[in-house]
Amino acid sequence: MTVRELDAAAVHDPALRAAYARCRTLNARHGRTYFLATRLLPVDRRPAVHALYGFARHADDIVDDLDSTASPGERARALLALEAQLESGLRRTGAVTEPVILALSDTVRRYGIDHRHFTDFLASMRSDLTVGGYASYDEVGRYMHGSAAVIGLQMLPVLGTVGPREEAAPHAAALGVAFQLTNFLRDVGEDLDRGRLYLPAELLAAHGVDRERFEWSRRTGARDTRITDVLRAAAAHNRAVYRDALPGIAMLDPVSRPCIRTAFVLYSGILDAIEADGYAVLHRRSVVPRRRRAVVALDGLVRAVAARRAHRRTPGPVAEARPSRPRVTAPVQKEPV
Repeated sequence: MTVRELDAAAVHDPALRAAYARCRTLNARHGRTYFLATRLLPVDRRPAVHALYGFARHADDIVDDLDSTASPGERARALLALEAQLESGLRRTGAVTEPVILALSDTVRRYGIDHRHFTDFLASMRSDLTVGGYASYDEVGRYMHGSAAVIGLQMLPVLGTVGPREEAAPHAAALGVAFQLTNFLRDVGEDLDRGRLYLPAELLAAHGVDRERFEWSRRTGARDTRITDVLRAAAAHNRAVYRDALPGIAMLDPVSRPCIRTAFVLYSGILDAIEADGYAVLHRRSVVPRRRRAVVALDGLVRAVAARRAHRRTPGPVAEARPSRPRVTAPVQKEPV
């Protein structure tokens, strides 16, 4: 965490500054796309995003760290301990020793984020310890409410909106879901290694395959055109969710749009990389080429600088980024991608 970011966010307590720094380290280490996009936000909002990501990453590591020798029972107890710390931090009812909870609790108070988003998130994390597959997209959707949709809803108060927050909320939730669907497709092989498959059984059955066929392909390295058809259909479904999310970018505070647009372009670009690689995700991870990432990042930087200059030149009310701030009255326009 840079001193400049913490000072801009008025984070002065040494323990709290260290907690935010820990979250920033998690974001930089594990969330390359998110970290890059976060750097396009105004400096005073970056610590909050790092705190939200740090909490989600910490919980996810408890559940999914393949290098850990912890048993499912030990992971479940660790999640319960994290939830107890979260309860203490949000309600200020006891001592909090976990840095990510210290930073998260401070962010929640500063931005008035609904506590239910975090309990819903942990409920989905717990299900990962016992649920290894899903019958339908409806079942996957219920899981993703807690694991993905609430991430977009947590972010919305930090990003700010140019109109009523509730109008932007469905699009923010859709973007969280779209990002996770991309993760599911990119990481399908790694998830099988963890004993989970997020592609629903109904989708596999529609193309004449089952989970055992996916496991066979992962194990042997052999290809099956029916599996490719499943993955192609999953990508098409994912792109439809991105389309649902897209109108929400124009509903954000203008100074936040370059961050989310950059994340949108880069993450949806993973689908392009998967397609270009022949849907070989059971055998290797598809990535956006470095040159493409650099071009998108540069475009985002140009947009961010222009938005901040326009914000400084424009007098009057600002976007709804903090509960105490008045709402911007700028018209909503479709954001190009």
